[in-house]
Amino acid sequence: MSFEVTILGSGAAIPTQRRNPTSQYIVCNDRHILIDCGEGTQMQIRKYGVKFQRINHILISHLHGDHFFGLVGLISTMHLMGRDKGLSIYGPEELEQILRLQLEVGAAKLDFEINFVKLNGKDSGVIFEDKLIEISYFPLKHRIPTNGFVIREKVKERRLNPLKIEGSGLQFEHMHRLKKGEDILLENGKTLKNNKYTLDPHPSFSYAYCSDTAYAEKIVSYIQGVSLLYHEATFIEKDIERARATFHSTARQAAEIAKKAGVGKLIVGHLSARYESTSDHLHEAMQVFENSEVVEDGRTYQVS
Repeated sequence: MSFEVTILGSGAAIPTQRRNPTSQYIVCNDRHILIDCGEGTQMQIRKYGVKFQRINHILISHLHGDHFFGLVGLISTMHLMGRDKGLSIYGPEELEQILRLQLEVGAAKLDFEINFVKLNGKDSGVIFEDKLIEISYFPLKHRIPTNGFVIREKVKERRLNPLKIEGSGLQFEHMHRLKKGEDILLENGKTLKNNKYTLDPHPSFSYAYCSDTAYAEKIVSYIQGVSLLYHEATFIEKDIERARATFHSTARQAAEIAKKAGVGKLIVGHLSARYESTSDHLHEAMQVFENSEVVEDGRTYQVS
């Protein structure tokens, strides 16, 4: 089972030769998730070897174009390439109307169903869960309603201890129950205690995504202790007034949030095209939170 994040786009507002608008591809225990879908995302998907037909969840943080202008193109390509399995899209209420209108005016009829899950940018909660993962959303502080997301692995099964299993009298059918943490009652009346035959489960990890947002300490409670945090850092401190005016963050502010939340690692992106180098972003972030990194398009991060 793997948990990794591939940066498809890490720029703000407009595409550049170095950075595509925002998009990320997450694989978590064979669940394939796209977060945001800026212009050109499907080209980035091809460039970096992502198998886009595996994507079954798309999370759109808000309706600024650099976060969703690539979506209708991606959906159309999925259709043209023969997709017939459903797709769930989570985002602002108006997104469904926008996408359906774009498809209808071109007389496009999809061969797969889209399940729209509407988020209002004010509430928080769980939007998807199964036996292995959970996806939740929470409000950010931006000019229009905007959501952040957290993807968490659920507690994993216990591990069998092969040194204890051998010669114990346990049968194959007992193994599944042991992994679930159950004790085993044998036919002879003997009880085999689970903790004698199993080891603690591997740790579970988590990833938080904070797209466009002004500095907001309310975020901390939603992302407390996550393994890996992505937080926008559109500006650096010398441009903090611009950050405030546009409801964006600086690299230092992103690091302050990471520090207060006690996360494992911080990665920052959504960088303004005005900056030719990322050195100032990295320096500012590391002054506050040492385990920080500036993302680049095409980079994959292991969530651990």
